[in-house]
Amino acid sequence: MAGRLSSWAGLFILVAAAHVLLTYGKQHRRSFVIDYENNRFLKDGEPFQIISGSMHYYRTLPEQWEERLATMKTAGLNTVQTYIEWSSHEPENDHLDFEGRQDFIRFIKIAERLGFFVILRPGPFIDSERDMGGLPYWLLSETNTVRLRSSDERYLKYVDRYFFKLLPPLKPLLYSNGGPILMLQVENEYGSYEACDFVYTTHLKNAMRRYLGPDALLYTTDGGGDDFFKCGKNDGAYSTVDFGAGADVVASFAAQRRHQERGPLMNSEFYPGWIDHWGEKHAHVNASSVAKTLRQMLSMNASVNIYMFHGGTSFGCKSGANIINGVYAPNPTSYDFDAPMNEAGDPTEKFEVLRNVISEFLPGPPPGPVPSPKEKMALGPFTMRRVLGLEDIMAAGSIKTSKFPLSFEQVGHGHGLMIYYTKISFRPRDPALLRIPGLRDRGYVYVENEYRGLLSRMDNVYDILVPIKKGQTLAIVVENQGRVADANGNNDTKGIISNVTLSGMILTPWAMMPIPLEEIPGLRKIDSSINFQPEHTEGIGAYFVDFPAPEDEVLDTFLQVDGWKKGFAFLNNFNLGRYWPVMGPQMTLYVPSVLFREHNRLILLELERAPCSLFEDCSVEFVKTHVINGTVPMNDGNESVRM
Repeated sequence: MAGRLSSWAGLFILVAAAHVLLTYGKQHRRSFVIDYENNRFLKDGEPFQIISGSMHYYRTLPEQWEERLATMKTAGLNTVQTYIEWSSHEPENDHLDFEGRQDFIRFIKIAERLGFFVILRPGPFIDSERDMGGLPYWLLSETNTVRLRSSDERYLKYVDRYFFKLLPPLKPLLYSNGGPILMLQVENEYGSYEACDFVYTTHLKNAMRRYLGPDALLYTTDGGGDDFFKCGKNDGAYSTVDFGAGADVVASFAAQRRHQERGPLMNSEFYPGWIDHWGEKHAHVNASSVAKTLRQMLSMNASVNIYMFHGGTSFGCKSGANIINGVYAPNPTSYDFDAPMNEAGDPTEKFEVLRNVISEFLPGPPPGPVPSPKEKMALGPFTMRRVLGLEDIMAAGSIKTSKFPLSFEQVGHGHGLMIYYTKISFRPRDPALLRIPGLRDRGYVYVENEYRGLLSRMDNVYDILVPIKKGQTLAIVVENQGRVADANGNNDTKGIISNVTLSGMILTPWAMMPIPLEEIPGLRKIDSSINFQPEHTEGIGAYFVDFPAPEDEVLDTFLQVDGWKKGFAFLNNFNLGRYWPVMGPQMTLYVPSVLFREHNRLILLELERAPCSLFEDCSVEFVKTHVINGTVPMNDGNESVRM
């Protein structure tokens, strides 16, 4: 009997212990939720104020992620925010890439290890001043009439396929599942888009719920006005607002309140700086103005994400464009954003000012010390040698033909350049008026491989007089300067999207040669002993120099291309981006130290004119100081607007 009682007692103890553990587990399960009654976030049942900064993994190299995030941590931030860029992960249709530079899961885990929580913005549209707002170009390959960012099935079928691959790996990383992800954004500033398609935004929200589960905290971001919230709000996702330094904080949060009656105030895109455009002065926002606005928001117990805290670089051909007052305005390579950390990852004066503000709202001082700006290196100058011209590039490329010109997208070409050429079959006027009203975006005109001038969408110039005769070959080298990134205008097909006329006659047929800037035709077979002809300086040309690694420590640096007009720079086959010093404000290109090798090759693909005549030195050099606030041409003074 005593043994039986002992057994029952043991069983009772086990059941009681299990009950206690189960109750404890329920009470202490990780959670991040909204306390609507008290207008705040709760993390594990305790009030939590988000103080976040944006850094995009795709605008820095993986070797730099940890260092940049560690610097951000010393500012007192508790969260990091990033977009996820569809076009980087699916650059070609059904060709997915989540490795290397695209391994955002590794980025998230580094952030977690450094003590950050994470806010993700998976799109599919992100803006971010990126080509086509982060949407992949091939969405326009079948037809440019597809209604992007809408419930058009021609668009949604690809979104669904992408989300099927993208979202499931994020579920284990949610805070409630033991990971660092607090929130995920549905679409991006949809209230600024003309479609106002609630079927589409509901579809996205439901897809995110399906793959991430009920614990995922979803939110939306829109500008501080009722018109933005009208189409941007998404039932089942928390509505937040965005505005910059100097804005009326009370009025902006009042707009959020009119559409989100309860819950925490949150500015999920607080701008400490602004974007740049080629030909416009570098954006600058006073640090004291940023600090004043930030302090006011934090004093209201608002949560804040600083966009950008570290801007980085749009390497390659990934920078986008805006339409400002009807005028096409491309973005430069640098995405410095006048942020608290500059393009090279160094803390600025603004960093220290904001750190001091943030420290006022922390229980203790921010972690430190703040890293000092890193030393930079200088190399050169180096004399460049011309190795390829238009004729050489055309001899090595592949050709597609059509009666009428085809766009980049129609021939499956995403970025960079494409050469269009045709033979004139009639006797035109001399000179003849060449008209290309559908030029997207910049066209370099050649007759018999001789450079004759250019056309420019940015300058609204679509015609030019050219001396040309029957039987001669007309070629137009077309540069895609970046698809429109902002809310409206994403169906921005590139190349020549209209008929071309000469003396009023439609020109046919056409041959098209894509020039992929990942691997320029002919450059892998450079003859280092080629004799340079200094008279060949006009128009497109590839120039190179080989040089050894520096004898001292390899450091970050900046490529200075004074005297060169416009083009692309490559270091060891890595596309550093576009240079255009005659337009400004960006005068130098950021070059991370990790790109240098024991033996190095620098290539410039100059599009207009090289400083390589008999009386010029045809040189470049790496310098210690970045210049992104250079002089720009006189203009009408219009200010840029970010949608």
